[in-house]
Amino acid sequence: MPYRILVVDDELHILHVLSLKLRNAGFEVHTARDGEEGHQLARTIMPDLVITDVQMPYMTGLELSSALAHDPTTSSLPIIILTARGYLLDRDDIDSSNIVEVVSKPFSPRSVIDLVHSTLEGGADRISPLEAA
Repeated sequence: MPYRILVVDDELHILHVLSLKLRNAGFEVHTARDGEEGHQLARTIMPDLVITDVQMPYMTGLELSSALAHDPTTSSLPIIILTARGYLLDRDDIDSSNIVEVVSKPFSPRSVIDLVHSTLEGGADRISPLEAA
């Protein structure tokens, strides 16, 4: 059974590109347009990994990450954060959730696919997050 990935981003082109590339790589992909929808969907579908943007309406990616980390049903779910170049995350935000990596936009879809593979198949506990440059 393929790994189930939830992609949460309010930018349709990001959802489209990541969904297409992840599906082509053999993953089952679900999408949400904001953090609230992503939170509800994560609790419903129980994905193996979440990829989320930081800046979104209703609930940010950091709020989503925190909510998932503090929910017993999703507390071990690894999260990859996508962020606009120049947006730095606070170490406390990263440490208080299951964020395994921070990826700056624009990004290479191939590098995200590689990161998803290494996180899921390598069983990475916590990859030290890269600061957005």
